[in-house]
Amino acid sequence: MFSRVLVANRGEIAVRVIRALHELGIEAVAVYSTADAEALHVRLADHAVKIGPPPAAESYLRIPSVIAAAATTGCEAIHPGYGFLSENPAFVEACADNDLVFIGPNADVMARMGDKAQAKVEMRAAGVPLVPGTDKGASLDDVRRAAEELGFPVLLKAAAGGGGKGMRRVETADELAEAFAAAGNEAQAAFGDGDLYLEKVITPARHVEIQVLCDRHGNVLTLGERECSIQRRHQKLIEESPSPALDPETREAMEAAAERACQTIGYENAGTCEFLLGPDGAFSFIELNARLQVEHPVSELCTGLDLVRQQVLVAEGERLPITGRAPRRGHAIEIRINAEDPSRAFAPAPGRVTRFRPPLGPGVRVDTWLEEGGTIPPYYDSLIAKLVVWDETRPAAIERALRALGELELEGVPTTREAAQEIVASEAFRSGEYSTSWLESAELEAVAL
Repeated sequence: MFSRVLVANRGEIAVRVIRALHELGIEAVAVYSTADAEALHVRLADHAVKIGPPPAAESYLRIPSVIAAAATTGCEAIHPGYGFLSENPAFVEACADNDLVFIGPNADVMARMGDKAQAKVEMRAAGVPLVPGTDKGASLDDVRRAAEELGFPVLLKAAAGGGGKGMRRVETADELAEAFAAAGNEAQAAFGDGDLYLEKVITPARHVEIQVLCDRHGNVLTLGERECSIQRRHQKLIEESPSPALDPETREAMEAAAERACQTIGYENAGTCEFLLGPDGAFSFIELNARLQVEHPVSELCTGLDLVRQQVLVAEGERLPITGRAPRRGHAIEIRINAEDPSRAFAPAPGRVTRFRPPLGPGVRVDTWLEEGGTIPPYYDSLIAKLVVWDETRPAAIERALRALGELELEGVPTTREAAQEIVASEAFRSGEYSTSWLESAELEAVAL
């Protein structure tokens, strides 16, 4: 068993990981920038190391500083959380070079899955359905020929990235050259790699993902799906499990595909296979996220498994407690509360929180780093809390989510709370008949895109 682990992150995920480490009897070491000196994760940790000024590039993303913090405090392992260095193969290699266990997949698998086009090649070998399109490094002529064959609209995507960067939807042949140049430039700036590939746009589509856990002994456990189609600008706002769009046969096919994928690539630790689900019920692989996801709590509430705890145990070499398909029960919904102004196209809204009262009661979980009187800095992601609810049925979970949103008090900065209330109360959400493009056309009072 590890005795001391460094948490290479901040915010709610750092708090989440520190609590899991303490429950395992492991000391936690926090790192922080000067902007986070008074943050909750710093106070909860057993030890804390300042690693730089507020900009992430000078603190949380500086590999030598993070490694030095772990080494000087006698840590045996590092948990990366999500974001920052969590999918950086160079960081994984730096951990190995300094005799630190990285709580996640190895650098080789991470690098291959981080190259979205290479991941498609390996998924094809595993027999996983793919979205029709080109392979990595497609030229303008390649994508033009593919678009003519597949038909518009098409999507240009960065081979080395995600999060919507280096991505352009193209409606007609006349737009292709300009979109290709813009997407390539954006990808180069964001990831240092301007390679693109093309995919056919599936519309209307749903974004459904399968949570997996894999140990070093070749065992795979799938924990069901998460429905992630409530999005704005390719960023998720609300997730739920199980998906209202899946029947048992499709669910099993998706979980079996995720299991094959993990076995084929030799995956280890927690990860997520993301799929697009078409209106005909057919599903296609998008990418594999080689880390813990923001929305992991919905899988935890439906399966009763603590994913962070399992990540640590797997990294220590233990076998998974069960394999195959995890038992699951009830319905969970996660609502991201961001410091953003939905009336201004979800513009970030940092500032001081003058009042914060999270909701309580049966079946309600709030993962947050926020405290009343605290300041939301402008340097990092706008996520300030995750409101997660569970109940026996989807209708009951929806009502519980609305009750919890109504109880939530958060003043001082604009947030996505009111927009979430409108979305969850809408007929489209209640019916379960929504897609990734629904929010763009929905007429919501709190939202202006």
